[in-house]
Amino acid sequence: MRVRLFVLLCFFTGTAYGQSAVIDATGREVRPAAKVERVFAAGPPASVLVFAIAPDKLVGWTRGMRPNEVPFFEERYAKLPELGRLTGRGDTANVEVVLAAKADLIVDAGGTVPTLADLAASVQRRTGIAYALFDGRIEATPATLRALGRLMGNEREAELLAAWYENALTEVRQRSGKATFHPLVYYGRGGAGLQTAGKGSITVEVLDVLGARNAAAEARAGLVTVPFEQVILWNPEVILTTDPNFWRSVWGDPRWRAVKAVSDKRVYLSPHLPFGWFDFPPGANRLLGLWWTGKLLYPAEFGDVDLRAKAREFHRRFYHREPTAAQLDALLREPGVLPK
Repeated sequence: MRVRLFVLLCFFTGTAYGQSAVIDATGREVRPAAKVERVFAAGPPASVLVFAIAPDKLVGWTRGMRPNEVPFFEERYAKLPELGRLTGRGDTANVEVVLAAKADLIVDAGGTVPTLADLAASVQRRTGIAYALFDGRIEATPATLRALGRLMGNEREAELLAAWYENALTEVRQRSGKATFHPLVYYGRGGAGLQTAGKGSITVEVLDVLGARNAAAEARAGLVTVPFEQVILWNPEVILTTDPNFWRSVWGDPRWRAVKAVSDKRVYLSPHLPFGWFDFPPGANRLLGLWWTGKLLYPAEFGDVDLRAKAREFHRRFYHREPTAAQLDALLREPGVLPK
C-alpha cells in the first residue's frame, strides 16, 4: 500500500526518480529527474567525456566537426549538430538552445570556481535540467568519468574507461619520475607564440603532470600574453605549440633565432586531430599529450613508447573508431610533431 501511495504521489507531483544522485566538484547534489538518454555538454572537455562513455547520448558538439576531423568518427557522430558552449571563452549557447535540445542532463568539466558553480545552479533553476560541474584536471579524469557514468546510467562503460586511464597515468608518472634532467619548456600559443600560462594552469597541465620545468611558471594562473623580451630572458630549451602558423614562422624570424630552443631545432607542434593532444580542448584527450611530450622531454624514459599504438588504443576507447594507418601517418608525420 505504501509503495502504491508513493508511486501515485510521484505521478501527481510530476516527480520522477532515475539515476543515482552524485555530488559534483562544487559540492552540489545533482540528481537527474529521469532516465538519462540525452546529455548536453556545456564545453568541449565535457563533450569528449560524454561521447567516450555513451556516444549515442551526446545531443551535439559545442563546435561542429570540421572536414579534417570528420573521418576520425563514425558518420552519424561526426554529423551531430553544433550547439555552442555554455561556459568558457566564447560561450555561444543559451538556455533556449539547451531547452530545444531536450536534454535530460547538462554536464561541464573544467574549472570549478564559484562563478562557474553559480552559472550551473542558475541554468539548472531556469531550465529544470540537472547540471553537473566536474573537475577537468588530468589527475581527476578517472573520478570524473566514474561520477559522470553514475549520472548517465553507464557505470560499467565509465568504469572501464576510468580504470584504463588510471593505469595509463600511473605508467606516465613512473616513467617521468625516473627522469634526472628536466629541460626548460615554453608553451607558446597563438600565431605569434606569445600567449602562455603559469604553473597550475589547466592549459599547461601536461607539463605539471610530467614534472617538467615551465619557463612561465611564475606567470599568473590562466592564459597570459608576454612580451617577446621575456621569452628571450627565459631562453627555453624546448618550445611546444599548438599553432601551426607559429611553428612555421618561428624558423624564419631572426628574433626567435636567439632563443636556444629555436637554434637547437627543438620547437614542436602538437598533433591536433580530431582534438588536440596538448591542449584544445583541455580534456581527457591530453593523455595522448602526456605520451607525446614525455617522448620529447625525456627520451631515455619514454623512448620505447609506441605513439601509434597509444593513439590507436585511445581513439578506439574514447572516439569509438580506431584510426587507419594513413591517419596515423598524417598525425605523426606532420612537420614539427616529432624530431627529424
